[in-house]
Amino acid sequence: MKDGEQQPAAIDVFALAARDTFARSLGIEIVEASLGRAVSRVRLEERHINFIGVAHGGLVFTLADAAMGYASNSQGILSPSIDSHILYSLPARAGEVLTATAVEIARTSRLSNYRIDVVRDDGKLVAAMTGTTYITGKPVEV
Repeated sequence: MKDGEQQPAAIDVFALAARDTFARSLGIEIVEASLGRAVSRVRLEERHINFIGVAHGGLVFTLADAAMGYASNSQGILSPSIDSHILYSLPARAGEVLTATAVEIARTSRLSNYRIDVVRDDGKLVAAMTGTTYITGKPVEV
């Protein structure tokens, strides 16, 4: 940050998440949020299960992406994702709860990088995502 610039103020990430109709339609909820960090979760239902009987990769990705979106916009500056990579390591099944924790690992004036871990309710890693967001400089409207 340059001299004279103010640190961005935290926003109500829960209000932001309430407007995320896609994530909500999948049953994804936000659990906690702070500057540069957010946790989201979903209880797996039959609608989330693919043809081989495990959680659909698209749902797992969306859960991780939602957590990253909440974390990246938590400072009140519009910061959309521009790149994401995910590695799936273990399956999850109906009835289990998946929790995604996004943590900011680096930030410049225009880019921020995140690590997002998705774990089952037994604590085992289901997927690990890394992502980059572009910091637009525009305020997030809550």
